[in-house]
Amino acid sequence: MGNNNSQSIHLKKEILARIIEAFFSDNFEERTRLIPYDMRPKGADVPYRCCIYKERAILKERVKAGLGFALEDDIEYKLLSEYAKEAVKREKVDENPLTVLDAACAGCVPSRIYVTDLCKGCVARPCQAACKFGAIEMVDGKSKIDGSKCKSCKMCMNACPYNAIVKLAVPCEDACPVGAIQKDENGITRIDFEQCISCGKCVAACPFGAVHEKSQIIDILKYIKSGSKKVIAMVAPSIIGQLPGSIYQLKSAMKKAGFSEVFEVAQGADITTINEAKEFEERMENGAPFMTTSCCAGYNQFVKKHLPEIKEFRSTTGTPLYYIAEIVKKQYPDAITVFVSPCVAKRKESMENPNVDYVMTYEELGALFIAKRIEITECEEDKFETESSKQGRNFGVTSGVADAVKSVCKNPEEVKPYIISGLTKETAKDLKKFAKDKSCPGCNLVEVMCCEGGCIGGNATINIPRVAKKELKTLLDESKDLERKE
Repeated sequence: MGNNNSQSIHLKKEILARIIEAFFSDNFEERTRLIPYDMRPKGADVPYRCCIYKERAILKERVKAGLGFALEDDIEYKLLSEYAKEAVKREKVDENPLTVLDAACAGCVPSRIYVTDLCKGCVARPCQAACKFGAIEMVDGKSKIDGSKCKSCKMCMNACPYNAIVKLAVPCEDACPVGAIQKDENGITRIDFEQCISCGKCVAACPFGAVHEKSQIIDILKYIKSGSKKVIAMVAPSIIGQLPGSIYQLKSAMKKAGFSEVFEVAQGADITTINEAKEFEERMENGAPFMTTSCCAGYNQFVKKHLPEIKEFRSTTGTPLYYIAEIVKKQYPDAITVFVSPCVAKRKESMENPNVDYVMTYEELGALFIAKRIEITECEEDKFETESSKQGRNFGVTSGVADAVKSVCKNPEEVKPYIISGLTKETAKDLKKFAKDKSCPGCNLVEVMCCEGGCIGGNATINIPRVAKKELKTLLDESKDLERKE
């Protein structure tokens, strides 16, 4: 699901880099105000929109989101320089990590099942026969769907021998596994934050880049710039392969960019693995039918908001971030802690953890290196004080958590995993069935990852998963196995 090399991500990264450059300049407010004009000067080509004024309007909204503001409450006439000033003064980030850029939203047609001109009006009428809701009738020799009766079950699509019936999809709505995205009266996308699990699938799905995270980059950089406190970075296991160079060169580059110290969250994953294995064994001994993992922030929000009945089967073990943040805060109690994340969902988890102050995505980290003119491959390698295991470093890949738990269980042959690689409407149904039946047939350890392929496919990743996995394999081959000590 990762964003990888799409044009909207390049645009977002460029804007973030310009915001960072402006922040470290002599006049942050004025430099920020000029970003849309610097990117689209008079006479410049207009690559995406109808005119340069529309382009600038959308760029202005992107800058506001990059400064950490919601666009739903946007004041149109307010200058970017004023937003920049407020961003520096801000003491608390917004609880909802996502926002929608109205100007960028294309106002896609409503999602529905539609009969195209390919319809032959065949005698057998298989579409009518397949529809259980009486939503299809013949009009002028062609099938027509009554939208008020249609349940979007797709049975007519599957029945049509000419593939004449199609689904007109709205990418963001289609990607959302919990139905948290709908159109308002003006046809613009709106997020229901009461239902939203902050998985970020809509961010990756929107081809116009209209769904945007609210960045915390200025909140982080003001501490780096002032030097008033140490700023400690905690990088997720899936960082490996996202940027050029080794994990040890990345650590060196991050310290060069202003971080006081860098920790691998994979170190926390090692603790999660041991604790989750012990919990799994205890649950199985007590007759539990199955246990689900608890590492994915999006899944945890899904349980909280949409499937509380499966909570009794979810592991109570802390996430890797929970454990590494605890370690960092004990070592540096007065420091600002920053989790470097592959996805938006971790922003929500971090707000619920007093040991985590801010979240920086891989996209934002990449923009920081661009703005600071730092080449990772030219940096010296800087080893970690505590080296993480092979299993911990593999947490960000599908089946990585289940494989890690299995590897340290006393009787690994008794561990029977069921892997959910990507939380979708369909896989959500599977989880609801497990919760209702209190059973997962043939399996006893359910690993749930919101993103397809695991965290390596997160919405804020910047490399193609298969390429990143090659880099990861190289590091795993050099890493130690995790040992369980009683």
